[in-house]
Amino acid sequence: MTKVNKNLKRKRAQLTEVEPGPEPLPTVRYSDQPIEKKRKWTNKQRVLIFATRGINHRDRHLMEDIKKLMPHHKPEAKMERSKTLSVVNEMCEMKNCNKALMFEGRKKQDLYMWLSNVPNGPSVKFLVENVSTMAELKLTGNCLRGSRPLLSFDPTFETEPQYKLLKELLAQVFGVPKHHPKSQPFFDHIYTFCILDKRIWFRNFQILSEDGAVAEIGPRFVLNPVKLFSGSFGGVPLWENSHYVSPARYRQQVRLDAKSKYVNRVQQKAHAEATRPGGAGYKLTPLEDIFRGDNVKKAGELKKKK
Repeated sequence: MTKVNKNLKRKRAQLTEVEPGPEPLPTVRYSDQPIEKKRKWTNKQRVLIFATRGINHRDRHLMEDIKKLMPHHKPEAKMERSKTLSVVNEMCEMKNCNKALMFEGRKKQDLYMWLSNVPNGPSVKFLVENVSTMAELKLTGNCLRGSRPLLSFDPTFETEPQYKLLKELLAQVFGVPKHHPKSQPFFDHIYTFCILDKRIWFRNFQILSEDGAVAEIGPRFVLNPVKLFSGSFGGVPLWENSHYVSPARYRQQVRLDAKSKYVNRVQQKAHAEATRPGGAGYKLTPLEDIFRGDNVKKAGELKKKK
C-alpha cells in the first residue's frame, strides 16, 4: 500500500507541474481598479474607405472589391465634393480610424485615390488607371474572405526615398493586422506591388502550393503617383512626379494630334490638285490673265458693230 500511495503522489505532482491552475486573484483590490485583460490584437490599424460623389459604376465596384480584401476597414457614406479634404480627419476621428483611403472621381471618367496616415500624415495622391474589377476578369483564383495576405514589394521600392515612403504607407494600409476580430488566422493569398513605367501595378494572387504556384484572383489596377504631402490630405509637398500628365491634358493632346492629321491630309490633297497637269494650278498664271483681257474686249466690240 505504501508503494501505491507514493506512485499516486508522484503522478499528482507531475500533473500539477505540467498543467498549472489559474493564477489566484490578489488579496486586496480596489473597486475602481479595472481587471487587466489579455489582449492579442496589438496592431490596431483601422482604415476608413469611402468615395466622393461623382464616381462611375466601375470605380464603385473597384471600391467594393477592395473592401472585401481588407477586413480591417470601416465604411462611410459618400462625401460631398464641396467639402474640404480636412474634414476627412474629423471623420476618421469619429470612426476611430488611423488610416484613410478615399476615391475621388472627376468628369465621370477619371479616378483618383488618396492614402493618408491620420492625423499627422504623410499622404499621397494617385491617379488610378487600367481598372479591372473581379466581376469583369472572372479569373480562376479564389481565397477565403477575411484571410490575411502576404505583401510582396518590388526591389525598386528600396532605391529612392519617395518609393520607401510609399512602401511603408501601402504596407500599413493593405496589411491585415494579426489577431484582428474579423480576419482569419492564416495566409492564402498574396498582394504584389511592382514598379514599371513610373507606376505601381497591383495584383492579387492565390497561393496554390508551397512550391510557389499561384493563380490570379483580382482586381487589377495601376497607381500613378501624383504628389506626396507631409500632412494628412494636405500640407507641404514632399515630392511631385515630373512624369505625370493629367488625363484632361492627355485627351487634349490626342485631339490636337487628330486635328493636325486632318489638316495635313487636306493640304496634301490641295497641293496634289494644284500640281496635277491640266488642273486648276495652270489656269492661275498671271501672263494668261493679261492677254485674256485684251481678247475679251475685242470680241465684245465686234458683237456691238454687228
